[in-house]
Amino acid sequence: MALADRWLLPEGIKELLPPQARQAELMRRRILDLYNSWGYELVMPPLVEHLESLLTGTGRDLDLITFKLTDRQSGHALGIRADITPQVARIDAHRLRTEGASRLCYCGSVIHTHAAHMLASRNPLQAGAELYGHAGIESDAEIIALMLETLHAAGISDVLTLDLGHVGLFRALVREAGLDQEQKDQFIDLLQRKAMPEIAVFIETLPVSETLRKQLSVLPSLHGTVEVLAKARDCFNQPEARQAIDYLAQLAALIQQRYPTVRCYFDLAELRGYHYHTGVVFAAYTPSYGQSLAKGGRYDEIGEDFGRARPATGFSTDLSTLIDLAGVTAEAEKAILAPADVSDSALQDRVRTLRQQGYRVIQMLDGLPVPASCDRRLENQGGEWQIKPL
Repeated sequence: MALADRWLLPEGIKELLPPQARQAELMRRRILDLYNSWGYELVMPPLVEHLESLLTGTGRDLDLITFKLTDRQSGHALGIRADITPQVARIDAHRLRTEGASRLCYCGSVIHTHAAHMLASRNPLQAGAELYGHAGIESDAEIIALMLETLHAAGISDVLTLDLGHVGLFRALVREAGLDQEQKDQFIDLLQRKAMPEIAVFIETLPVSETLRKQLSVLPSLHGTVEVLAKARDCFNQPEARQAIDYLAQLAALIQQRYPTVRCYFDLAELRGYHYHTGVVFAAYTPSYGQSLAKGGRYDEIGEDFGRARPATGFSTDLSTLIDLAGVTAEAEKAILAPADVSDSALQDRVRTLRQQGYRVIQMLDGLPVPASCDRRLENQGGEWQIKPL
């Protein structure tokens, strides 16, 4: 790299400068205070862990976006985290070992080898919450509600759309069809791309009944408003598929009762994170952004490799994206200018008191211009240091 280019950051890596960095920190505090008010305990996992731990439960879903390195002390393969969820699962399984419900939250940087989509950075500031130890609809509803409250707290004012799916329906169909892992992966890829002609060709090659062939064919078209669920009930007779459809209907009703302005959209072929999700999957969208603002789902098996497969549900979001979308203009905070006389104890006491009261006080340095953020100054009048316009 040429000397003139050494200040450049790697492609897709972003940094925050004043005053945006201050805005991001205030947002982080606000979100974590929200989680605390709901009873979620903060955890701070390390940036680097053994690679096997980071990829546990999510496997190849994270493998390609995880930076890998070798520990010089042990020779073991390490990874720089690409997602905090596996780390929280490890903490719940081995460090806390709570018997009842465990509510955990986090906020920290993650690093990706490549951006998740064209609008994303490779170093998101990931925030999220996880609820372990409960398998009922109430915990999924709580997590979705907290996700929506996160977006509201971040200042997202656009109408939100909640995208809902359930991997149980897909699993019921592929189990009956007897698809092997390679066929499942191929079908998932086709569904995610909504490649209808290729899907039709793929289904025709399967040695299944005509009824099941029709069910597999209709699956990609089952997306839209609540009427989609009624159509799905008419299409599928597998018990697991019926349970998934009923679960989505009940969950959507709970959410809309609490958040009547949120629009529910159903996509029964949504298989985001299929390899580790075990039930409902969800994501929040807004018309002003082409990707999800937050996403999550149920992943009851994520802790299995840690020896404690507890029911789990959770979500995550990128605070950097929320800050950009909230439209909050970051302005430099105004400050009070104080003289540089460090020998004046009365002045130093006044500066200390003002800072304790929440004021921003900058002491002048000899030979340098007045900082641009200062709009007031401390003046000694009658032996007392008073705040005056600059």
